[in-house]
Amino acid sequence: MLGNLDNEVIFKKAFTNKIVFKAFVRDILGIEIEVDKIETEKRFDPKIGYVDFELDIFAESIDRRIVIEIQRIEYDSHFDRFLHYFLMLIAEQQKNAKEYNIDQTVYVIVVLTAPYTINEKNGKPILDEVLLLELNPQTLKGEIRDLYGHQFVCLNPNHPNEDTPPQIRDWLDLIYQSIHNPARPILNTGNEGIRKAIELISFENLTPEERAKAKNKEAAKIVLAKTEQHAKQEEKTEIAKKLIAKGMDNEFIADTTGLTPAQIDQLRTEI
Repeated sequence: MLGNLDNEVIFKKAFTNKIVFKAFVRDILGIEIEVDKIETEKRFDPKIGYVDFELDIFAESIDRRIVIEIQRIEYDSHFDRFLHYFLMLIAEQQKNAKEYNIDQTVYVIVVLTAPYTINEKNGKPILDEVLLLELNPQTLKGEIRDLYGHQFVCLNPNHPNEDTPPQIRDWLDLIYQSIHNPARPILNTGNEGIRKAIELISFENLTPEERAKAKNKEAAKIVLAKTEQHAKQEEKTEIAKKLIAKGMDNEFIADTTGLTPAQIDQLRTEI
């Protein structure tokens, strides 16, 4: 039985392990790195861009040429937050720089554990398993000039694509199977990083403290979901009351709010 990688405690236990971290970076980004310290809840002082943001997993390579941040998210945030983190990690280097040179290459990997709920500006839904953003200029002919190398990678295993490279597929399968098929996961144990991650997050290898923390995180998510659901219900109720006051019929109110005719009749009685 695998621990759920949608859980912050389980996710951080897996990806702060150096074997897992290095293998993940190698398979997703195609680079080999050596890291000394892997940090969690990383913050910067002074704050960058007037925002006190926190990074889930952060590491710099030993030669201090590469910065890698792994962010686990179970909601979309419309990509604005991801882009902000990416750009602020680049801007952060300027606080000690004598010139505008950016010495370190920045990589941000975001793992989403829920299907996308956002669309492109043209209204087309986003259903991609892997999304890439690189900060390099290009000519009018589309020729890329390799000046920076900074990369942002977004992974979402809920939208499988047959063109996804097998080394990336290994990790997407690990994330998806840990959430949806933890008892009988189908995974590539020939991948050293995957094999180590399975060992770390197997339920029998979790300490009592880790299990307790993981349960607390799950309980907090459930409470948050119920709170958000209650807030949405109250919003629908308030809209329905206003429509009732304006003399709208039940069919119109039901179409507008999603409330049932019985719920609307109950509101009419209360009013």
